Amino acid sequence: MPSKGKAAAAAVAAVEEAKQPLLDYSSALIRSKYGDRNDDHDLDLAQRVWIESKMLWHIVGPSMLSRLTTYSMFVITQAFAGHLGDHELAAVSIASNVVVGFNFGLLLGMASALETLCGQAFGAKKYHMLGIYLQRSWIVLFICCILLLPLYLFASPILKLLGQPSGIAELSGIVSLWMIPLHFSYAFQFPLHRFLQSQLKMAAMVWVSLASLVVHVVVSWLFVYRLKLDVVGVVVTSNISWWVLVLGLFGYTVCGGCPLTWTGFSIEAFSDLWEFVKLSVASGVMLCLENWYYRILILMTGNLKNVEVAVDALSICMNINGWEMMIPLAFLAGTGVRVANELGAGNGKGAKLATMVSVTTSAVIGLFFWIFIMIFHNEIALIFSSSKTVLEAVNKLSVLLAFTVLLNSVQPVLSGVAIGSGWQAYVAYINLGCYYLIGVPLGFLMGWVFDQGVMGIWAGMIFGGTAVQTLILAIITMRCDWEKEAEKATAHVNKWANRT
Repeated sequence: MPSKGKAAAAAVAAVEEAKQPLLDYSSALIRSKYGDRNDDHDLDLAQRVWIESKMLWHIVGPSMLSRLTTYSMFVITQAFAGHLGDHELAAVSIASNVVVGFNFGLLLGMASALETLCGQAFGAKKYHMLGIYLQRSWIVLFICCILLLPLYLFASPILKLLGQPSGIAELSGIVSLWMIPLHFSYAFQFPLHRFLQSQLKMAAMVWVSLASLVVHVVVSWLFVYRLKLDVVGVVVTSNISWWVLVLGLFGYTVCGGCPLTWTGFSIEAFSDLWEFVKLSVASGVMLCLENWYYRILILMTGNLKNVEVAVDALSICMNINGWEMMIPLAFLAGTGVRVANELGAGNGKGAKLATMVSVTTSAVIGLFFWIFIMIFHNEIALIFSSSKTVLEAVNKLSVLLAFTVLLNSVQPVLSGVAIGSGWQAYVAYINLGCYYLIGVPLGFLMGWVFDQGVMGIWAGMIFGGTAVQTLILAIITMRCDWEKEAEKATAHVNKWANRT
């Protein structure tokens, strides 16, 4: 009888164990090749680094492709608007970069709270909590979208107040009104993205993103070239494409794609909203302070002498930097997930290793692009302009661009560590101090007082703000007691799980 009891218990344990590999990719990978993940003494450093690199790229690769896809949707929208005329292009660009851009950074940051909560809950195998967190995020971000509506409703007078020409401000106001559905799509798409990312459902995100991009291109061509619609038609295309993205991710989630993490809508989503709001706001402030920092750089440049050449050269550099930033931003996502998963599982050493591998890998890639820009500094602007004056201006800025790329290969990864560990509130204060109390004043001082123009503004903001912030985050990360952080994460997950 005892042997039968043991056999039955073993069978039950086997069935329970069989449910996990589909969800817990990292544990399944290590167990299948090297045994239990906690038996670190059985693995040498090279093996642990190789395993961690595979798990990291399992997130980073698809995340990079997904980010490039959604970024391309914005670029395509502006390209089709440009075929309608310079006035329409200016209106769409201003509405996208000023009105939508302001909200985008805030909502994206608020949704990143799920990277902490869902990542740690997934690592702790509290799978049902991921669906509750997702619904709470929808509620919080939807309310935030309603509070931000005046920016869309009164876009024209706001833009006029900022000094935009009346004609462009009026058309930008109309475009902004038609972008309200796009605005509300963020409240659902951003949480869904992080919900799936935290449980390594990367393939679904990539396929849905690619489908949305195809829809975007086809509908844009149909509206602009076949139906001859004006700028409103171009904007409506963005609404359609982003809601296709939302519905695709939502359909995958509720129709069987996440059987253990999505158990249906629950009234429990309305409980403990204040605690959720505090973490979401801290995450939003942390990331939007970084997002707005480079917009201030462009606004400050717009007040220089010979502003047209300065803005054109800086815009080219920012476009190059923007495309390359998709790589470190993907590492930010991957690092946040890996650190959160390991801390939630109570594995402080695993979180430390994930941090080291991610920072090193991203820094090596950044060093490659730094060398590339330094070698081809005379040619990098030919894609965007043939003006000799602009090319010379970009050539002068290429050194700053190279160092910006190098710094940005490390800084976002350290921000990912902060997100995975739940340090958003602390990092928000660091960002505020480094960017706006050091970087912006130093940029102003070098740009105007020392008459260094756009190079002075950029150098002051990069070396005074970004470099200092990166150094502080690096020191905090190196001095971190990872075992203590793992204990905190475990206690935090258990506290929230017990409330439901």
